[in-house]
Amino acid sequence: MPTSTSHIETAYSLARDRYGELGVDVDAALQRLRDVSLSLHCWQGDDVAGFEGGTTEIGGGLAVTGRYPGRARTVDELRDDLDQAYRLIPGNHRLNLHASYGEFGGRQVDRDEISIEQFQGWIDWAQERSLGLDFNPTYFAHELADDGMTLAHPNPTIRDFWIRHGQACRQIAAEMGRQLGSPCVNNVWIPDGMKDTPVDRKGPRERLVAALDEVFAETFASSDLRDAVECKLFGLGSESYVVGSHEFYLGYALSRGKLACLDAGHFHPTETIADKISSVLCFTPEILLHVSRGVRWDSDHVVILDDPVIAIAQELVRGDFLGRVHLGLDFFDASIQRVAAWVVGARSMLKALLAAFLEPIARLREAESTGDYTTRLVLLEEQKLLPVGAIWDYYCLTQDVPTGIAWLEDVRRYEREIQQARQLPPRVLNAQVASETSSIGIER
Repeated sequence: MPTSTSHIETAYSLARDRYGELGVDVDAALQRLRDVSLSLHCWQGDDVAGFEGGTTEIGGGLAVTGRYPGRARTVDELRDDLDQAYRLIPGNHRLNLHASYGEFGGRQVDRDEISIEQFQGWIDWAQERSLGLDFNPTYFAHELADDGMTLAHPNPTIRDFWIRHGQACRQIAAEMGRQLGSPCVNNVWIPDGMKDTPVDRKGPRERLVAALDEVFAETFASSDLRDAVECKLFGLGSESYVVGSHEFYLGYALSRGKLACLDAGHFHPTETIADKISSVLCFTPEILLHVSRGVRWDSDHVVILDDPVIAIAQELVRGDFLGRVHLGLDFFDASIQRVAAWVVGARSMLKALLAAFLEPIARLREAESTGDYTTRLVLLEEQKLLPVGAIWDYYCLTQDVPTGIAWLEDVRRYEREIQQARQLPPRVLNAQVASETSSIGIER
């Protein structure tokens, strides 16, 4: 059963006193957390399928495992699932869309011909909910990406197609930002690479530089659009060589005034992006983070409250970087309930940030600046067992979302009432609808 309101408030009062003994202003920490806006990724809701139609495989080194029932099959179903997730996540958050998630109305609109027409419905939906939108070109799941090359393709006809796609996406993203009054981050990730060791590493990268320069040639107001480029270590089918490596995109971002996107799953398994944040922000005003969880490879597992996520949150807070970082989630898991995956991932990231906000940072900095590393270590260890859970429960209470695991029952209820019907064959579903409407006197 859910914990009673009085118990949550009592536990919060006691926890606030404990943190106060270390000089932590808990109320100020909660206010900072309220100001955090994550960008939830649409592709968790339908296993990166999109709504273009057709049977093209995802490709591009991406793979989604599992067949949990209830996958969103239409834009409306995906929006319903997102609404359910947002109801269970404290705070006000954004939505990150891929270009393959437009409303195409049954028409075949190729990637280089998409326009704001296919995304005005998403803008209207976001406007009604006071959400910001972010965007991504979709450089995979297309016949012209089947050989693993897009913007770096040696065939100029194919390369030009993908350049036009990138240009169209920037126009859409800028319009999203303009209408919603919040800059839209348009993030470019491409799958280009090779399975085995190439002879020519330089050529594809030179082509990619030239192609990106064409994609970004049109100028938009920074109040409407922020451009980002995302690196990757390797992918399925590009194990030996990725054109858009970390060094490549870092150099491109710094030289062209773009945001470097650091994805937690796109580096060596023993690498953490936490240490990269302060390094990159020494040389650029802003960056984009994709918080994910790679397990042995870039497998995009659901974000949990583990050491790498805690380290990312600590670096963002300790360095006072949150105002310079666009914070998005990026994972897809079809082996578990998809709405629950969004909720677990988002709440885990927010918990990590809350814990970072509750650090006795003034005392830690004083100890470190004076060379008192003993006190620094003691404080860091002592805070690990402080009652952050009581603060989190109180925050959820004040944000009118379920505390503890009570939210899971909401997801299960939604699953029973909404998502299970998606699995019925059409004739069974029609018969069920007819029976239900007849029983309540609706004429069909």
